[in-house]
Amino acid sequence: MTQPGHPILCVSDLTVALPANADRAFAVEGVSLELGPSEILCVVGESGSGKSVLSSAVMGALPRGLTLTRGAITLGGDDLARQSQAAWRAIRGRRIAMIPQEPMAALNPSMRVGRQIEEVFAIHGRLDRAARRAEALRLIGEMHLPDPARIAAAYPHQLSGGQCQRVCIAMALALNPEVLIADEPTTALDVTTQAQMLKLIRELRDRHGQGVMFITHDLGVVADIADRIAVMEKGRLVEIGPAAQVLHSPAHPYTRALIAAVPSFTPKPRAKIVAKDGPGACLRVTGLTKSYGATHALKGADLTVERATTVSVVGESGSGKSTLARLLVRLTEPTSGQALVNGDDLARLSGQRLRQARRSIQMIFQDPFGSLNPRRTVGAIIARAAVLAGDDRGAARGRAEELLRRVGLGASAYGRPPSAFSGGQRQRVGIARALAMRPDILIADECLSALDVSVQAQILALLRELQTELGLTIVFITHDLRVAAQVGDRIAVMKAGEIVEIGEAASVLEAPQHPYTRALLAAAPGRGAI
Repeated sequence: MTQPGHPILCVSDLTVALPANADRAFAVEGVSLELGPSEILCVVGESGSGKSVLSSAVMGALPRGLTLTRGAITLGGDDLARQSQAAWRAIRGRRIAMIPQEPMAALNPSMRVGRQIEEVFAIHGRLDRAARRAEALRLIGEMHLPDPARIAAAYPHQLSGGQCQRVCIAMALALNPEVLIADEPTTALDVTTQAQMLKLIRELRDRHGQGVMFITHDLGVVADIADRIAVMEKGRLVEIGPAAQVLHSPAHPYTRALIAAVPSFTPKPRAKIVAKDGPGACLRVTGLTKSYGATHALKGADLTVERATTVSVVGESGSGKSTLARLLVRLTEPTSGQALVNGDDLARLSGQRLRQARRSIQMIFQDPFGSLNPRRTVGAIIARAAVLAGDDRGAARGRAEELLRRVGLGASAYGRPPSAFSGGQRQRVGIARALAMRPDILIADECLSALDVSVQAQILALLRELQTELGLTIVFITHDLRVAAQVGDRIAVMKAGEIVEIGEAASVLEAPQHPYTRALLAAAPGRGAI
């Protein structure tokens, strides 16, 4: 057990080797750090920096192909790096536990969530059936979830993402472990749910005294929750120190670059772009409604978007943002109202006329991997879009190569599959595919939510460059108010299927009129701290 005043967890000279054909020799190289009781240590860095490999090594769960070649991981005096798998089964959950990034993937979809919490006690031989049930209900209540008995009886798909994440936290805390590892636990959550989750983690840390290793790429979250910060770059620990010192007086150039890439809440002055077809509205939404039985996903939305401008649409999960996006490109049929794209109501078109009208409005999807065919090369994916836009096969290949160059990947990327690219690179492929249709309007649906801050900055700069060059109109769906501030000429705020506020970006952010807008801004992580 850990002695008072001593670290709970010590990582010493940890080195994890990558497979022989990887782009570097080590996923983690020579990392040393300590975690104290009741401390939240945030480990930050870009994708590929080694954050998640570090957490996997500490959990004794390195992915296949990775090898711990040097170093020690000590928990209360016991070297975890030298434990057998049988010993690890007793350690995980009881002494060290993880809160996963994707709760829906971590929970069993065929089992009620109360039973899944009870299973933690059963696996470790703790409590009888009645006591396990009582403890599961107590833990659900401790997560501030309403009506614990109803939540315990629900399946994961019947709960929201934030509720599922709270269930995963309850499972991690079930046996009161000494160390909690939180691997990007707020990445997919909107700002208000994120704020609730961060408050809950701090509250539980104070109550139970666990050391928390919090893995994240979101420096706003770091500013809100960290006691200390460890910064990783390409597998190496480049800086570690108290949160205020690292955020406000960073010593390493990489740390300074990460902080500089964080979008500001203050919109930058934006030069007016000349629309290729002249001024005027290219998108008019009037009374647009989408209902599923008695549930209204979108209620009478009105929105006008001028050519060559960007409207950022913000709001919590379930506010209707993605429903609006899907209706605009007619991936979903409206219940009532209309969306006019260059004067055409897509809902009333069919056949050739619909295909032709659809070319003018294209979507960049949230998940760049899931939206790309893994069996085709990225060049073939883009070229197919160009063929659908009217190019012959020879011209389509040339257009695909040109677009790959334009989005910064180069024509040599043509013959590679989506799996050969990082998340940020795949998002560039998604942008190139959308542009292959020569659209007037781009709908970007949460296209930055899974990307780290430096890659986000690159994609935002690319979209602005393309918008200036091509005169594009952009509807940018996001739950990140920092991104909304930097990308939008105007901001539309959605709540429960309604647009409750819309105006110039600076006006909405600096003098919000609706209470819900003010609540969103108050919940934004790191506001005023970074």
